Amino acid sequence: MRYSAIIEKDGSGFIAKFPDIPEALAGGETYEETIQEAQDALITAFEFYFEDQRPVPEPSKTNTGEPIEVPLSVWTKVLLLNTMLEQGVSQSELARRMGTRRQEIQRIVDLHHTTKIDTLSQALQALDKRFSISIS
Repeated sequence: MRYSAIIEKDGSGFIAKFPDIPEALAGGETYEETIQEAQDALITAFEFYFEDQRPVPEPSKTNTGEPIEVPLSVWTKVLLLNTMLEQGVSQSELARRMGTRRQEIQRIVDLHHTTKIDTLSQALQALDKRFSISIS
């Protein structure tokens, strides 16, 4: 999944802003450095949504700006969080449905914790969703 970043000249460097995720801001001395920093800024902004238990906005369909790729492992966790919030399912309830402890769910929704794709698939199945992968 990609979010569009608007990259502008800012003094002697550059700044990246995301119309869909206003909390995400990045800067760098060069255009290329700003693009690299933009992905980290995007993931950091996602953490605010996770902490506040707010749904992460999906990227808009407009293709203006520089596309910044969200790692698949992070995007899957974003989809999981959004589904939990949409269905009103707490971490404790998801743990119950999966037959595991709440601490395991806390790790699953931690953006910095490496989670096996099968575990994420099981979590989504517990929410009556199916995980699918396609190549384009």
